Amino acid sequence: MTSFVGAAEIAVDVRPATPADRPTVERLWLMFRHDMSGFGTGEKAQLPNPDGTFRSERVDAAFGEGGGDWAPYLFWSGGHPVGFAFVRGIDSATRVLNSFFVVRGVRRGGVGMRAVRDVVARYPGEWEVAFQDANPGAVAFWRRVAEDLAPGCWAEERRPVPGRADLAPDVWVSFRYGKVLEA
Repeated sequence: MTSFVGAAEIAVDVRPATPADRPTVERLWLMFRHDMSGFGTGEKAQLPNPDGTFRSERVDAAFGEGGGDWAPYLFWSGGHPVGFAFVRGIDSATRVLNSFFVVRGVRRGGVGMRAVRDVVARYPGEWEVAFQDANPGAVAFWRRVAEDLAPGCWAEERRPVPGRADLAPDVWVSFRYGKVLEA
């Protein structure tokens, strides 16, 4: 477990999520998917399933169902779960920060940036992160992350969503990170 805190910042502990953490991650996943539901309308809306849950194949993958090339992380602050990250491709040349979420109550306190630094530092090398142009908070955050982790040495491109020509392309940020994180 790694802990970071700075002046006027909220402390965050980042640790690998275990199978015992899955119920907590699943509850945070519902908040994440709820946030994401605001970035589509009509047939493109990301609405809940009839039982009130959202699609959860990424949670299943992160916890090893269907293969083991993923790693889930859980973020804590003051004994409260405040976010998660799923890393895909941990055994690949390029890792993908597949899902990333910080609860609203601790946003703007540096939790997200410190959590990203911690997770990325565990796997030095090439990284990619996808987000949507329609999400202005994500656009600003991921560009800031890329510049912080790889100043002047990152790229951004738009890629079609596989099998979904009806959706706007995803924005992908790519960078290389090789620094050793100092606690």
